[in-house]
Amino acid sequence: MAPRVLISDALSPAAVQIFKDRGVETDFQPNLGKDKEKLAEIIGNYDGLAIRSNTKVTAKLLERATKLKVIGRAGIGVDNVDIPAATGRGIIVMNTPFGNSITTAEHAIAMMFAVAREIPAADVSTQAGKWEKNRFMGVEITAKTLGIIGCGNIGSIVADRAVGLRMRVIAFDPYLSPERAMALGVEKVELDDLLKRADFITLHTPLTPQTRGIMGAENIAKTRKGVRIINCARGELVDEAAMRAALDSGHVGGGGFDVFAEEPAVTNVLFGHPHVVCTPHLGASTTEAQENVALQVAEQMSDYLVRGAISNAINFPSITAEEAPKLKPFIALAEKLGSFAGQLTETGIRKVTITYEGAVADLKTKALTSSAIAGLLRPMLSDVNVVSAPVVAKDRGIVIDEVTRAAQGDYESLITLTVTTETQERSVAGTVFHDGKPRILSIKGIKVDAEFAPSMIYVTNEDKPGFIGRFAGLLGDAGVNIATFALGRDRAGGSAIALVEVDGPVPDAALHKVQALAGVKQAKALIF
Repeated sequence: MAPRVLISDALSPAAVQIFKDRGVETDFQPNLGKDKEKLAEIIGNYDGLAIRSNTKVTAKLLERATKLKVIGRAGIGVDNVDIPAATGRGIIVMNTPFGNSITTAEHAIAMMFAVAREIPAADVSTQAGKWEKNRFMGVEITAKTLGIIGCGNIGSIVADRAVGLRMRVIAFDPYLSPERAMALGVEKVELDDLLKRADFITLHTPLTPQTRGIMGAENIAKTRKGVRIINCARGELVDEAAMRAALDSGHVGGGGFDVFAEEPAVTNVLFGHPHVVCTPHLGASTTEAQENVALQVAEQMSDYLVRGAISNAINFPSITAEEAPKLKPFIALAEKLGSFAGQLTETGIRKVTITYEGAVADLKTKALTSSAIAGLLRPMLSDVNVVSAPVVAKDRGIVIDEVTRAAQGDYESLITLTVTTETQERSVAGTVFHDGKPRILSIKGIKVDAEFAPSMIYVTNEDKPGFIGRFAGLLGDAGVNIATFALGRDRAGGSAIALVEVDGPVPDAALHKVQALAGVKQAKALIF
């Protein structure tokens, strides 16, 4: 029986035809995404679901999707899909991460011009029969400094266009290497430096705990008077109330906003300001982009349903059914080793070396490397997946080096991940025991044997008597229960490492007290 796909949002006829040409039965109901009840009634009849943004794929809906194997999102954002629920049911979630990059970048440039020359307000005035030449006194783009926050796929396209406009371009992105910055013709800077220098600021970073509210009152106050700010990325990157206050005071000279904290934005504190240009999330709204992502999602979904090929999956690597049983535990290990290093990395990454020793070297190491890089980048780039991770790393000039060799130690298989940043080099190694659980075996060359756990604390300190007691006492006073405690040191009285599993999140106040203990070099709460 041929696989069946339900298309519940608008896709182009050409995309529908791709499904049909590849032997996939297609039920095209482009307005069904708005009818939750009817969608829930029929979703159990389909192997695939192709969507845009109107369809909300909730855990409740997925309970009815008894046959569903794949969800394809025509576009990059998957906020409307409950990915953990889909993963728990073994449903692949695919997106099209690069289909609308040029369109979004062009919209940011267009917004910058519109704000600089007050084009929307001037248009309304002129068409109302007024002739207010003196009222709309704009500024030139040429020779101005553009600050780009987030210089990945879209940000780098903006940088290229801005350089062509004869702008000076500076960029803040912890994952942008100096070499990649030089190739783009931009100057890599720290955030405070960018805020202080930029005439225009454009945001192109994903929404993460670190970037949420990055343009808040404190950072807005650091900008130069008259700065113009563009946001075509995620609404929550900007504290909208603080931005309105800065616009009202004249500190911010203008703003262009395509995204908002709450969408659809029927009302918003930014609306109505004379120096603000707003659009209804049009970043990906061009004929070319919509066609590109529609065709791409149709190809990806049909390839999976007909041939079992997986590409651009958010929640699963590109591997075959035959390889999955052997690879699965090592994929988990690679991702967790990457996550460990990523959560501890705070400066730009130059190079990542992943060494596979023993039996694991004979597996599909490309899938393992993708998982490791996704884990490494995800703490800063939340929407990166195992397929896009190598491309994202390449865009930032990060060199990825794979090394395979025969077993040289006590373990049948060993994976070592080494991250080289602008300031240091850190290695972490691990393996999978016969119980199938990934374990850390060494950190920075110091032996330490520990299982990964949902909440952990990583501490490096001087090996001095009494430290463990003081450390454990602080956690106890804070009501933090220790589950396991793994220790290692390079020599007596030298450098020591503690990797501690705790029952639940670590309060910031408790972590600050640990960091203040005598001899502590670093203390970090980790989440896996």
